Amino acid sequence: MKKITVNFTLNGQPVSVETTPHRRLLDLLREDLRLTGTKEGCAVGECGACTVILDGKAVTSCLVLAASVEGSSVVTIEGVGENGRLDPIQEAILRNHALQCGFCTPGFIMSAKALLEENPDATVEEIRRAISGNLCRCTGYEQLTVAIYEAAQELKAAGKGIG
Repeated sequence: MKKITVNFTLNGQPVSVETTPHRRLLDLLREDLRLTGTKEGCAVGECGACTVILDGKAVTSCLVLAASVEGSSVVTIEGVGENGRLDPIQEAILRNHALQCGFCTPGFIMSAKALLEENPDATVEEIRRAISGNLCRCTGYEQLTVAIYEAAQELKAAGKGIG
């Protein structure tokens, strides 16, 4: 099978990866780059477990061909937070007990992060809309919504913005 080289920025670092043209970004991240925080749930873009941020937008990586990220910026859950500290969204999720098994949590965090980077003044309704593509099978969405809104308010009050 023909191989191609894909060059992109991953979690702030330049990477160059050899892959096949038909390989999904999800597989490249998990299998080749060993970034297993991005989960495969449904493989058809319905559950949001594989959500990453691609050029500032939340996308389901199971529907993105790895070759299409050439020259792009990709952020995975491993790239969230800095200097060994959790991101404010992650802290708020923990504080609000907004997870159970944790399988879906990275996807929710990536969807929320993309929203708050684009719109730091997101309303509760906008938060609900942003995470509507993420499926959780074991907890309610209300705690997640509250946690994300709380993180946005804390960041705004601290004058830090998201990111």
